[in-house]
Amino acid sequence: VMKLNPQQAPLYGDSVITVQLSEEDKVEDDVVFYLVFTGSTVQHCTSTRKINPGSLETISPGHDCCETVKVALCASREGHPVLVVAEESFQFVQDEAYDAAQFLATCAGNQQALNFTRFLDRSRPPAADVDFLDEKVALAFRHLKLPAEWNVLGADQSLTENIPRETLMHFAVRLGLLRLTWFLLQQPGGRGALSIHNNEGATPVSLALERGYQKLHQLLTE
Repeated sequence: VMKLNPQQAPLYGDSVITVQLSEEDKVEDDVVFYLVFTGSTVQHCTSTRKINPGSLETISPGHDCCETVKVALCASREGHPVLVVAEESFQFVQDEAYDAAQFLATCAGNQQALNFTRFLDRSRPPAADVDFLDEKVALAFRHLKLPAEWNVLGADQSLTENIPRETLMHFAVRLGLLRLTWFLLQQPGGRGALSIHNNEGATPVSLALERGYQKLHQLLTE
């Protein structure tokens, strides 16, 4: 038996994985361990580094799709055949950074999206002072000619409030944008958004509390 920690890695790889060996696999120094990741179409082999007698370290490879793969721990020793010592399953997942990269890639030709990222970059105030950004974005939002059916939760109203998802309200609260939050609260779907949990189980209200935005938390609870 071996334990992999963590048991998953992003598709783009390059994260550290620790391999805990079982008692009987703690062996002499002349044994070289490596890991073979076997997916549905691709196989990877990674070398390992011994941290202590009971654990190894490796760097996760990049993989071609989101799936659970089989990982075999192989031991080789000069003059002996290569042995498969243990097997475990491992998952390759799509994470937020990957989503963001994909989003940016799809925006490659989208001037509005690109201008937004430039705007955020230019107006990025010191961490302590999001006032300027808040003021500008809230003003811009008020200025937009939003369609009559516009909703804070997006166009698809068939989504019930129980489906975990990220909302515009989460975005506003996460950055501590008081004015924008106040504006969104007054729009259709604004109040409904307050009770929506994202995939981490956070609501805009709990985010405000967790980040120590007292004014914002007060606004949302009142």
